[in-house]
Amino acid sequence: MTQEEVFDVVVVGAGIAGSVCALQLARQGHEVVLLERGAEPGSKNLSGGVFYCRVMDEVFPDFARVAPVDRRITRNVVSFCNDGSWVNVDYWDSRLADPVSAVTVRRAVLDAWLVERCEEEGVMVMPGVRVDELVREGDQVVGVRAGEEELRARVVIAADGVNSFLSRDSGLREREPRNHLAVGVKSVIGLAPATIEERFHLRDGEGAAYAMVGDVTRGLGGGGFLYTNTESVSVGVVVRLDALEASGESSSGLHDHLLSHPLVSSLVEGGELLEYGCHLVAEGGQVMQHDLVRPGLMVIGDAAGFTLNTGLTVRGMDLAAQSAISAARAAHRALQTGDLSEQAMAGYLEDYRSTFLGRDMATYSAAPGFLENHRLYDTYGPLLADILHEVYHLDTTPRRHLVPTAVGVLRRRGPRATTLARDIASAARAL
Repeated sequence: MTQEEVFDVVVVGAGIAGSVCALQLARQGHEVVLLERGAEPGSKNLSGGVFYCRVMDEVFPDFARVAPVDRRITRNVVSFCNDGSWVNVDYWDSRLADPVSAVTVRRAVLDAWLVERCEEEGVMVMPGVRVDELVREGDQVVGVRAGEEELRARVVIAADGVNSFLSRDSGLREREPRNHLAVGVKSVIGLAPATIEERFHLRDGEGAAYAMVGDVTRGLGGGGFLYTNTESVSVGVVVRLDALEASGESSSGLHDHLLSHPLVSSLVEGGELLEYGCHLVAEGGQVMQHDLVRPGLMVIGDAAGFTLNTGLTVRGMDLAAQSAISAARAAHRALQTGDLSEQAMAGYLEDYRSTFLGRDMATYSAAPGFLENHRLYDTYGPLLADILHEVYHLDTTPRRHLVPTAVGVLRRRGPRATTLARDIASAARAL
């Protein structure tokens, strides 16, 4: 490769966002290079996650059938976990399997498959390349530098993850505040498929996803998660960095505490530890979408903060895929016209804001602030358990109707009625 070669597009990062973007541009006839820091695509990812995958049907018709996915999520559980009790909202629905709404994936497998599809379309894939900085001529981004080498391109697309060293170290984006970031610690525990289906009450090929709050993080802002793969269960905690630092707790200690909770320990009992690791997670929501374009440059996926936690669902992969599709459309238009200005790159912003991605980020823009409410983690779970204990702990004391029972518990240990009303109103606005 010589310095004089100029590609149409260089994409940095071969995760879902980078691979989808490179694939879409190659299909439109552009010369694309896909750079990946890991030794092979997916090698830096810990297992995978729940992928709300309908957006991928635009890239691969019937994605859930043709792609290497694990289980179709038909059961979703929200758990309020306390010390010695838990309260579940347990939702199973066969309609979630046809058409498939969400699947579990192992990223090492899925990312490698996506890169193979890229290569089939003519993308030049270069693993093991760490990009150090952008190359500019004046204000225009004209390529990237990796060590001694430069790769020139008409458009550069940064899909290098939540840390986004490329855009941050080049001064495009400042380091995010602590409350916009969280640390996730995860274990992948091997279990036989039949054991998973029995314990989680699943049919063949179906999966379950748990979202847990409360004692699993010792009342800190964040939560626990658990989801089923084909032959394993992924389980862990995600805790906001500001809350973690203020508490003096360790993320690994909270992870171990989660595994010891009766709800979790009974589900993973007898399993074999296959993977363990940690990962930085974006938590800021819509406010993290800033400084995403420059002349000749777009920032997509996790690098742009496209993750969304509502407490009920945690989304990232579907948002990354849509940002990639929108960026590819904008890059294609810019390459056709020869206009590589910041205004042309901003077509990406206009595109994604018109899709479910931009609309959902706006709809749930208040969710991050709502999820900073400490009562979600240290008050409402025990309150629910106390109300239900009054219902089910039948002694010889005369019973009261449910509403007076709940009011009595609230008066003894709950927040004030005005505080409860504010929290309910805040939840209605945020969620």
